Amino acid sequence: MIASASRRTEAIIARESRTALVVWGFVASFCLLLLVAIIAAPVALAVGHTGFASAIYKSFSFLCHQIPERSFHIAGHKFAVCSRCTGLYSGFAFATLGYPIFRSLKRTDTPRIIWLLLSAVPLLIDFSLTYFGIWQNTHLTRFTTGALFGAVAAIYILPGLIELSASLRRRLQRPAQTQSTL
Repeated sequence: MIASASRRTEAIIARESRTALVVWGFVASFCLLLLVAIIAAPVALAVGHTGFASAIYKSFSFLCHQIPERSFHIAGHKFAVCSRCTGLYSGFAFATLGYPIFRSLKRTDTPRIIWLLLSAVPLLIDFSLTYFGIWQNTHLTRFTTGALFGAVAAIYILPGLIELSASLRRRLQRPAQTQSTL
């Protein structure tokens, strides 16, 4: 009886570990795909694939202002998003990729919310100082403040997605387990 319960517990832990790995892999792949798209738009435009580039620019236009003066450029064409959004996406992607190195995917607890709020402070200062005409921010300041916030946000979002996926999986399996016992 005890051995049977132990095997069931081990099976549940193994399933949840696989779920966490799948979620992490999906999120990391999606983030990398976004980064590739951000850089692929100007490259595609430079080599004459205007339709493909236009689709990428249009997709990102719902998320970013895409002001050319505030964007990185490749081959004379702007990235699909501004430098701050490039930082946000990059920070999130690289924090997601490195997440399992620094923290177990099995852990779904998050640090205190103050750390997320504090990571937004440099971004707000950079934005505010420029908005009020105190100083002019640069691509580097926009990128780095965005990357900091994006990286810290990943530490909060990834555990939430893993927990949500595990919870959904448990809910979906519960009816199947109840029917099999009847």
